[in-house]
Amino acid sequence: MKKEFTSDNDRIAHIYDRMFKKILTLSTRAVIGLINGLFGTEYPPDSTITYNWTEHHDDHLKKTLADTIITVNHSHSYHMEAQMYKDEEIEFRVFDYSYGHALKSRNDADILHFPEPRIIYLYNHENLSDTKEILLDFGTQGTFLYSVPVFKLLEHTTKELSSKNMVILIPFMILKLRDSINKKRTPENMKALQALILDDIINMINENQAHENITSADANKLRSLIQKLYNHLYSHYEEFIEGGLNDMMEEGLVLEADILEAELTEKITKRITQQVTEQVTQEVTEQVTQQVTEQVTRQITEQVTQEVTEQVTQQITEQVTQEVTEQVTQQITEQVTQEVTERANRQFREDTIRKLYAKLKDAGQVAELLELPLNMVQEAVEWENKK
Repeated sequence: MKKEFTSDNDRIAHIYDRMFKKILTLSTRAVIGLINGLFGTEYPPDSTITYNWTEHHDDHLKKTLADTIITVNHSHSYHMEAQMYKDEEIEFRVFDYSYGHALKSRNDADILHFPEPRIIYLYNHENLSDTKEILLDFGTQGTFLYSVPVFKLLEHTTKELSSKNMVILIPFMILKLRDSINKKRTPENMKALQALILDDIINMINENQAHENITSADANKLRSLIQKLYNHLYSHYEEFIEGGLNDMMEEGLVLEADILEAELTEKITKRITQQVTEQVTQEVTEQVTQQVTEQVTRQITEQVTQEVTEQVTQQITEQVTQEVTEQVTQQITEQVTQEVTERANRQFREDTIRKLYAKLKDAGQVAELLELPLNMVQEAVEWENKK
């Protein structure tokens, strides 16, 4: 039986697909934790990961990202796909992308290395098997059973996910109460949802941040994802609006985000301030020295005559030098500070673009994730390639 999605289901599936791909661009430490938990591996947190993004066109010729294949330490590859709806053909799609990756990345002339696959179901489905299988028939050479294990997210608890370092999947646990709330919004359901998000999900993210299983930036992005999921799933219910649950969710999540944003802002400010101070001090000193010398010399020449004594000359020189120095220093400092700050901010942004591009190898994806114009990303990448 083939999948039959409505246009609304297609839209929702696309939303969750984008969210899943976005969490896979979190820190290497967080992504390695997910891979170790899903595949039973033991890679160290500082392992090297490479993204093998590919694209395909659907029946409507709409270009979309294919499933995610990540290579660890330039050797072993892992293929992950998150599913929101039941799809009887998903194993064929996984096989198709895996075969394409094996062809593209082969080093041995006669060997195809397929990535290890996993399907992550974000939602409960009845009669869902633990594996999806394809029987490959090679005629007289025999048959081979291609098996894709299934990870059923909502059959696990947040503690189980945390214990396996699969922290980046925890925000999707907000789906756990979707069915019951969709059927009926009761005070009990509201309290249960509030406890699930604020006491269970958020606390688990905070604990993993404190234990450095994820970075502060990871934690902030996961909280933002929780807010988006809540708005998408629950915020439209009139009972939640009138009952004040929406306000409580926003306050609880925004507070955490504000704290992290303040910490990040402080770090960036210190870094930029140091760079600006060093450059401004050097440039201002050079310019002020030159301009003050010229201006003081000119003013002293006009004011001091042959009849002025050495004492008067010294007094006028000190007074004029002080006034001119203050005026010129202020003007040049403002000008140079603005220029250097702009350069530092631009350099910081370009460094971020290049680091993310080094992982994704796709300027379009970098532009989408950083919400920047594509041409800005392309210019930064081209400049780096010319160096």
